[in-house]
Amino acid sequence: MDGDAVGASPKRPGLRISRDSIAKRLFFSATVLSFVILLVSGLALTTIYKRGAEDNFDERLGVYLRALVAEIATPGEAVRLDPDELSDPQFELALSGWYWQITRLDSEKPLIRGSRSLFAAKLPRLSEQGVEAGLGGARRGYVKGPDDRPLRMLERVIDAGDDGIFLVQVAATTKDLDAQIARFELDLVVAFSLLALALIGSSIIQLRYGLRPLRRLRRAVVAIRRGQREMIEGDFPRDIAPLAGELNLLIAANREVVERARTQVGNLAHALKTPLSVIMNEAAVDQGTLASKVEEQALIMRDQVSYYLDRARAAVRAGTLTGATEVAPVVEALLRTFEKIYAARAIVFSATTERSIRFLGERQDLEEMIGNLVDNAGKWAAREITISVVAEPVTDVAGRTFFRVTIDDDGPGLAKEQREAALRRGSRLDETKPGSGLGLSIVVDLASMYGGALELGSNPTGGLRAELRLPLAEAAAERS
Repeated sequence: MDGDAVGASPKRPGLRISRDSIAKRLFFSATVLSFVILLVSGLALTTIYKRGAEDNFDERLGVYLRALVAEIATPGEAVRLDPDELSDPQFELALSGWYWQITRLDSEKPLIRGSRSLFAAKLPRLSEQGVEAGLGGARRGYVKGPDDRPLRMLERVIDAGDDGIFLVQVAATTKDLDAQIARFELDLVVAFSLLALALIGSSIIQLRYGLRPLRRLRRAVVAIRRGQREMIEGDFPRDIAPLAGELNLLIAANREVVERARTQVGNLAHALKTPLSVIMNEAAVDQGTLASKVEEQALIMRDQVSYYLDRARAAVRAGTLTGATEVAPVVEALLRTFEKIYAARAIVFSATTERSIRFLGERQDLEEMIGNLVDNAGKWAAREITISVVAEPVTDVAGRTFFRVTIDDDGPGLAKEQREAALRRGSRLDETKPGSGLGLSIVVDLASMYGGALELGSNPTGGLRAELRLPLAEAAAERS
């Protein structure tokens, strides 16, 4: 009988799958860049608009300032410190936020006159706050008013000659200016938000359209992996076409290597088996002890040659691009064969197979694995052998999906300590049964080459249960 060993899943060095896709990276970078550009543009536009709004507001204050300066510096008239009230009624309302003030600077005790809106309060001086004078000697800036509200102020020193030196100031609340700037910022945020959404939408459309050739290339490779095509076909952009061409060359070279290896393995098999057959035939003529020993060893050599040649063929096939094999027809064909082989013992074979399951590998390897397991079960079964093929609902850590072939017989079964020995190459627990002891070890090696495993255990009826775990073709296609 053959036991409880698991074929280890082979690792694929050099390949690490990142969670980030190209589309996600491009989308993220485009979104971040768009956000940064819009933010910088918004700050620049806000600064420009704020400066323009302040210039317009200063221009309005400048009109009142020039009117006061003209009132003071009118030639031929005595300077009055109570000029006619300006036309704007806000200068008349107490603490309205609109103020003017004229201060004579060349007298021992500065004489100050201001608008009625000051309500006996005084305006601070920009010169005392370190504000530099601009063109024409005027200063402009922000101060706190009599009621601690922020004011925008213009002031200028006027030298009226013999009539004196005066400081003329005009200030107004920034409430309207701030409201105007706030409205602009709100409108800018709304407009740029809509623009950002439009840019994100256009990025998604560009990515879907731009990456479409890569998706077509992936589907073409998947079709080759499934065995539906032999080469990558179709029109691709100039950036992708060289990659598709290189893949086609790689696939063609891979197939050429496989065919050359198969030919060489076959030639080696014939070259070795023919001399062994001659030796066995010659030994069979002589009934002596030496001839018997030669015949026995020649049989062992033939079995070993077959085993390693089969293993070499399987290694070549498993390491190359393979197609997909439907499992149900293979199982049904094997059962028909074994029903004839074990017809004399009246063993009943039954199978339950999911029709959609496909093996990611060569048909002859699947036939050899399942065939060896069914043949082993047939040698030990009393009356019945059952086979079930089901897909596993979960994937492994590498994201691969598998299916499981379970073969139960109603024979004597194996103790736990015997199962490991049953899987060793050439091991035979009962010499009365036919065979070379290579069947289960071949299954283990083949399953391991495909990333699968073989486990031996006990079925509910007490016989042996063999569970063969193999890769599912559809899952591998989706990962491609």
